[in-house]
Amino acid sequence: MDESQLLDRARGGDEDAFAALVAPYRSELHAHCYRMLGSVHDADDALQEALIGAWKGLAGFEGRSSLRGWLYTIATHAAMRLGRNRPKRVLSIDYGPATVDPHQLGDMVDEPVWLEPYPTSMLGTGPADPAARYDARESVEIAFVAALQHLPATQRAVLILREVLAFSAAEVAAALETTVAAVNSALQRARAGLDARLHRAGPQQDTINALGDERVQKLLDSLVTAWERADVPAIMDLLVSDAVLSMPPLPAWFRGREAVARFMRERMFVVPWRARVTSVNGQLALACYQADDASGASYHLGGIVALTLDGDRIAALTSFLAPMIDERYGVELSWTEPMSS
Repeated sequence: MDESQLLDRARGGDEDAFAALVAPYRSELHAHCYRMLGSVHDADDALQEALIGAWKGLAGFEGRSSLRGWLYTIATHAAMRLGRNRPKRVLSIDYGPATVDPHQLGDMVDEPVWLEPYPTSMLGTGPADPAARYDARESVEIAFVAALQHLPATQRAVLILREVLAFSAAEVAAALETTVAAVNSALQRARAGLDARLHRAGPQQDTINALGDERVQKLLDSLVTAWERADVPAIMDLLVSDAVLSMPPLPAWFRGREAVARFMRERMFVVPWRARVTSVNGQLALACYQADDASGASYHLGGIVALTLDGDRIAALTSFLAPMIDERYGVELSWTEPMSS
C-alpha cells in the first residue's frame, strides 16, 4: 500500500497501518529528538509521546503539509515539553573546572545531566536535501549536539528544522505557531550562539574525508596498539597539546597532554586494557575493555571513547563510562578471553 492508502486505513483505526505509515520516519524522528534533548533515553520518551500524539490526532491531519512535516511538528513540540522538565545535558567541560589531581575524580553524578552518546547504528539519514547546512552525521556529532543544548529551546528547534532538516522558514513558522520574521530572527541568534560554542575542531566528517582512509586507519591502529600496550608516550604523540580527556558520569576531566598522561599512568593503566574500533555519534571511537585483574584473563567494558580529531591529531577523548552504555551501542559488555592485540 502507498502512503495515502495507509493513511486512510490508519484513520479508520488500523494500528498496523499506522505503524507502517510512520516506520520510514522513526529513525530520523528519534535523531531529531536526540538533537533537541542531548539524551538517547529522553529521545525515546519524546518519540513515544510524539507517536501517541500522532495516532490520537491523525483524524485532524488534513494533508496541507507533508506527513513528514506534520510528524516533525509533533515531535518538536514533544521534545520541547519534555525538555522543560529535565535538566540541560552538558559535557564535563561545562559541568566544572578541569581536574589537576588524578586521584580525586569525584563521585559519579547519577542525575541526568550528562550529554549521552548516540549509537551510530540508530542514525537515520533522512531524505538528502542540498538546502541542509548540516548532514545527518555531522548534526549528531558530540560538539554540535553539546553546543545545541546551550541554546534556548525555540532557537534550538528553529536551527535544527531549518539547517539540519531544511524545512522552509514558512514551514517552521507554522510548526512553531509563530511568524516567518520571528523564525528568521531566532535562526540568526541561534547561529551566533552555536558558533560561539563549537570547539575549534571542525566537523568530523570533513576531517576524516580530508585525511583519507589510509591515514585514518594508521591513526586508529597506532592508538589501539598504544592503548593495549599502556604506552602513554605513544598516546601523547597522537594528541594535540591541549587535548581534553573526560569520562562522564564522573565529573573529573583533564586538559593538556601532561595532565592526561599523568592520569593514564597513575590511574588508568594499572591493569591491562584491550580496545577495538567502533563509532558513536557518527564519530570514530574505541570500545575499551578493562581487565578484571592483573592476569588479563577476563575483561569488562570500561566505556566507549569518542574521538574528536583536529587534523591528524586527537583533540578530545570523551570516555562515556560503562554505566552509560547498553546493548544498543553494538559492543560486547564483557568476555572471558582477552582480545587479540
